[in-house]
Formats: sequence, C-alpha cells, structure tokens
Amino acid sequence: MTPALLAAAGSVLALLAVWGAAFDSATARWLDTAGLRGFVGLARPAVEPIAGRVAHLADPLELALIGGALVLVALARGRPRVALAVPAVLVSANATTQILKPLLADPRVCACIEHTHVAAASWPSGHATAAMSLALCAVLVAPARLRPTAAVAGAAFAIGVSFGLLILGWHFPSDVLAGYLVAALFTLLAVAALRGAAARWPERTGREAAARWGALAGPTVAATVLAAIPAAAVVLARPHDVAGYAAGHTAFVFVAGALAVTAVAVAGAFAASLTRR
Repeated sequence: MTPALLAAAGSVLALLAVWGAAFDSATARWLDTAGLRGFVGLARPAVEPIAGRVAHLADPLELALIGGALVLVALARGRPRVALAVPAVLVSANATTQILKPLLADPRVCACIEHTHVAAASWPSGHATAAMSLALCAVLVAPARLRPTAAVAGAAFAIGVSFGLLILGWHFPSDVLAGYLVAALFTLLAVAALRGAAARWPERTGREAAARWGALAGPTVAATVLAAIPAAAVVLARPHDVAGYAAGHTAFVFVAGALAVTAVAVAGAFAASLTRR
C-alpha cells in the first residue's frame, strides 16, 4: 500500500474516532458543548456580519468559483491530471459530507447554549469540508516551491471559515474536525490515483524537482506571520478583555487551539507529502 493510501486509511480511522467521541463519549460531548459556548460568546453586532461573510466563502457557488480557478491554474501549469483531480476531490468530499449528515443526524444541542442554530444533521460540517478541500487542492495545484505558502494560506482560509461557523453557532467543533478529515481523505485518494497513473502512464512533460524545505522557510514564515496578524491585532488592542475571556472559557481556548493546529497540521503534512513531486 502506498504512503498516500496509508494516510487515507488513517484519515478514515481518525474520522471514526471523532464520530465515536462526538456521539458516545460524555467527556467529548461536554468539551464540544463548552467549546461551542465559548465561540458563540464571541458573537457581537460588529462580529457576526464578518463571521457570516467569512463562513459563506465556502458556500456552493464560492466552492465552484474557487475550484474552477484552481483547475485553470493546473491547466496553465501543464498538469491536466491535477486539473481533473481537483473537481473529483471537491465533488467527492462534499457529496460524502452531505450523505453522512442525514445518516448520522442526532439532536446534540442542549438548551444551555443560546443563539445556536445547530441542526440535527450537522456532522460533518459541509462548510468545513469545502474550506479544507479547497485548501488542500490549492496545495496540490501549487508549484513545489510555493506549496508551504499555499498550505499556510489554505489553513488560514479553513480556520477562518470554521471559526465563523462556530461563532454563528451553526456547528459543533467536532463537526468541523470531521469535515477536515473528510477533505483530507479524498485529497489523499486523489494523490494516490495521480501517482499510480504517473507510474503506469508517465506524462510527457517533465516533473518539477521538489525544492528543499530549508529554501522555503522564508515564504512559509512570511505567510504564517500574515495569517497571524488579525489575531495579534485583537490581542494588542484589547489585551485585558482577551485575557479575561480566555480565563473564563478555558475549554473554548483548548478547542480553538486544537482546531487551528489541526488545520495547519493537515495542510502542512499534505504539502510535505508532495515535496517529491
């Protein structure tokens, strides 16, 4: 079994683990609820419109437009197989999420969380799946030297969409995590298919040699700093409010940090797995 298929199998196991925890573990459900409560507590008249606009960046129309742009980039780079893989990933991942949601519907919202709009059919999150699948497809399409930067930018996009969903009370954190894993699963399957096709039917055009990670440190660090600027600005502008909210919502801090780290880890690991292509 190829490394990509092994990683895909790992994604399936992780998805099953998240599902079991979210629906059957009292501790995980408490953490899910406490995390969601912390996000919803951030909703303010000035925050909600921004959260809504960012969350809607993963709507079906936006998914199609951004996905179409990625296809054009792949074609411009002379990568027709990658151009075919992008819509295959986007359609497969998001269709799977839409199938799973009604099959696994469960009313998990408790009355203690106000201003939530979580439907029974909410796991996995369709918007989180769309955002992460776009992020990973962007890494797949990008030239080797730009993959770390694409991974950071894509992770920032997925985090922004996901945090917007949670602030608006549309999903539990576990829904978002599951969406990430569904996206990773189908992108890894696409990579396995691309590598299998390349081994059996080599493309006529030459492959780019992968750049070394050390040479890519500059763009990667720069992209990371740019992605962190909005959060840093909030902390610097209202440090006492931020510290007070964090102290009163430790579960939220843990969940938010875990989701952010997961998004960066998924995108970064995927970029690392492509360095030899």
